[in-house]
Amino acid sequence: MYIRRSSRSCRPRTAATLLAAAALLVSACSSGGTASTGGTAADAVLAALPRSTPSALSPYYGQKLSWRTCGTAGFECATMKAPLDYARPDAGDVRLAVARKKATGKGRPLGSLLVNPGGPGGSAIGYLQQYAGVGYPAEVRARYDMVAVDPRGVARSEPVECLDGRQMDTYTQTDTTPDSPEETTELVDAYQKFAESCGKHSAELLRHVSTVEAARDMDILRAVLGDSKLTYVGASYGTFLGATYAGLFPDRVGRLVLDGAMDPSLSSRELNRDQTAGFETAFQSFAKDCVQQPDCPLGGKGTTPAQVGDNLSAFFKELDAQPIPTGDADGRKLGEALATTGVIAAMYDQGTWAQLREALTSAMKEKDGAGLLVLSDSYYERDAKGRYTNLMSANAAVNCLDLPGAFAGPEQVEKALPSFEEASPVFGRGLAWASLNCAYWPVQPTGAPHRIKAKGAAPIVVVGTTRDPATPYRWAQSLSRQLTSARLLTYEGDGHTAFGRGSTCIDSTIDAYLLRGTPPTKGKRCS
Repeated sequence: MYIRRSSRSCRPRTAATLLAAAALLVSACSSGGTASTGGTAADAVLAALPRSTPSALSPYYGQKLSWRTCGTAGFECATMKAPLDYARPDAGDVRLAVARKKATGKGRPLGSLLVNPGGPGGSAIGYLQQYAGVGYPAEVRARYDMVAVDPRGVARSEPVECLDGRQMDTYTQTDTTPDSPEETTELVDAYQKFAESCGKHSAELLRHVSTVEAARDMDILRAVLGDSKLTYVGASYGTFLGATYAGLFPDRVGRLVLDGAMDPSLSSRELNRDQTAGFETAFQSFAKDCVQQPDCPLGGKGTTPAQVGDNLSAFFKELDAQPIPTGDADGRKLGEALATTGVIAAMYDQGTWAQLREALTSAMKEKDGAGLLVLSDSYYERDAKGRYTNLMSANAAVNCLDLPGAFAGPEQVEKALPSFEEASPVFGRGLAWASLNCAYWPVQPTGAPHRIKAKGAAPIVVVGTTRDPATPYRWAQSLSRQLTSARLLTYEGDGHTAFGRGSTCIDSTIDAYLLRGTPPTKGKRCS
């Protein structure tokens, strides 16, 4: 799957591409065990943990953090320990990076506000220092200590390591719409090499980067910070992490905002297919807007969204046959894989639609792929020196542990292609093949689809955007029905997630909840 974090994260929509799409969808895919066939929501319910802290975990809950200044002025950093394996706390530790910006305003302090931008694999510390700690509403930052922890295996917290930069360049350019047995073999080989490299470099850690373990780490942090309840804002995959926390520790839920919600009850294949439809919905909105603009390279006024899609698909086929120059210092050309990733990256935020039109115009009319490559690189978190963050590696590691994979092999993908192409004529084929990547993962999944009730928890705000490409609105509806105390807040609009995207209605409603504990009224809708 393709999920990533909120568009208000460290960079313009970064996460993973078609090759990792199966993993990117948040908690979508998983290991190479049995493939889930999908069809109905899970009957299993996430069980709460005992209220009392096991004695073996007491040293972790009682640790003291040593804070030091770091990064931008006003931020402090520390290192927290958690057990690598909660089933065997004496088997070793994992060291987790934590950052905070203390409340600066007047008024009664409200404790800590933990933030997570999603991914999985997005750096929460990067998000805190580059956006949340300076860009969240001033009154919220004045009353709360703004806090972030990079989840285990992510960024500064013992990162999962797989391919180096040059290997990643090759991986991201692999054709994800194979047209022959030879191309299918090449794609499978790419997935296998990626998985083998992760297993080679992070063998032990790969078994312990699940969302359940990350949620348990958050409870240790809550206690270490001195908070009796967890206050939290999670976006995209961060909603799954937050909902998991609520399911495990319902009595410790404070004010939770889950923005761009995931549905934990669905199988990997269902998640991937739903997200494929979500990207189609977003593309339809882009197409309708594009043909009204004078610089739309995919058609003018009177061109239907279906025709816009056909024109883009035709362009992708041209790139599949003949990649075009980009001016890249490392010699990369723009083929179908990178171009598709660039287009998908722009679907996360309508604010990038003008950039996408310009990039498509350059590529289609001037045979210059630089603009689409920039969008693709931002999505992958690749810098100008060819270095990647560990987003892609961590993303796959978490997803492939959380759920059984969508497909066990190419034959299953072939059978499922019609349903994916029906969901999205433009992106369906590539996203179906992208859903295969966890089939070759070196570690078996530990999770399965389940519902989360969090019975006894305080009111939880679930936010859904009606035309969200990465976390379809129906997921927010489903999660809000599962969580016993949920209040669904609907944003009628485009883009991924809603908080901080310009809707005064959304922002004021969430601010009231965070500052005064007042949840939105039932059925609240904003635009």
